[in-house]
Amino acid sequence: MQRSLCLNGSCLDNCWTKSDNKIGVAMNGVIYHERQVKEMCALHTLNNLFQEREAFNKYELDDICHSLSPNVWINPHKSLLGLGNYDVNVIMAALQRRGYEAIWFDKRKDPKCLNLANIFGFILNVPSDYKLGFVMLPLRRRHWVAIRDICGTYYNLDSKFQSPQLIGRMDDVVTYLSGQLQSKEKELFVVVPSDVERSQGWQLDDICSNHVTALDNRSPKDSQPAASVPGDECLVSGHSPRIDGDRTLVTSATLDR
Repeated sequence: MQRSLCLNGSCLDNCWTKSDNKIGVAMNGVIYHERQVKEMCALHTLNNLFQEREAFNKYELDDICHSLSPNVWINPHKSLLGLGNYDVNVIMAALQRRGYEAIWFDKRKDPKCLNLANIFGFILNVPSDYKLGFVMLPLRRRHWVAIRDICGTYYNLDSKFQSPQLIGRMDDVVTYLSGQLQSKEKELFVVVPSDVERSQGWQLDDICSNHVTALDNRSPKDSQPAASVPGDECLVSGHSPRIDGDRTLVTSATLDR
């Protein structure tokens, strides 16, 4: 039995429903929200991003893993035990099958550079605690999180949340992303249609150019070393480092294209 969040007028009421992984929004249709199972956060993130239960499934993601590394005994893109734990290469390849690209966002830039009107959604890679039952283990894992606009409002669709977390309007999501990127342990991927990626239409050129110019014009004493990007030496087509969901950052493999 899944927990639902029902909007009745301006009031929020908690209710219970047997519908699978859905959060009902009476005023704006239905927000689809998959909850965490095993180490399937990459799968949940993709389905939450596309707002479809069967946008992707485990079999397709496993097939992508095999296509990325077809001649290996131990596939580096997923869990050895078949629990999920898919890395960024799998997410990027899955999105490409649907005509989308995941672009790594350089956190030295201001999220105000983002042209939200041309962006499908966002994927965050964040640190996560690891539990065995109710016992917290001293291990640090990585976790994938989907953020997207639904009916003009942005939500954090983290599969570990009981329900979607309201972020707000455009200004609110820019502020939210700015706060998230203050952490050196978090990485942001911008999800856009392939044609938007080719035209670079996901960013506002004037704002981005001014921000980069301001960084370049700082005096040496005011300059701080840029935070290193995990996997800088393994950037995929210049966009994204290899990051594992539910695992530590890995820099040993690149996406085959």
